[in-house]
Amino acid sequence: MKRYVGDRTIDGVKVTVDEVPLNPRTDVAEYSKNGFEWSYEGPEPRQLALALLVDHLGEAEAAKRVVEPFMRNVVANFGNEWEMTSADIDAALPARGAA
Repeated sequence: MKRYVGDRTIDGVKVTVDEVPLNPRTDVAEYSKNGFEWSYEGPEPRQLALALLVDHLGEAEAAKRVVEPFMRNVVANFGNEWEMTSADIDAALPARGAA
């Protein structure tokens, strides 16, 4: 099971998956040129939502279909430090048939 971690540091935000920096997946969609952010709704949290979903689902199109509700319901509600597992992401997504 993958483990996703986000932290705000003195040097900026840091997001990892299994202790490796999370790919922003701007090859799939570029919502922001400013990297990741969270705790609000906007382009940077949308980029984070997309990156998490593409990494977790392994399918760009499936991730793009659920990026908006995932950003609003999950990423926008993260605190300064957060952690999610693959199971947490599955629980936050609509039924797999919708993804």
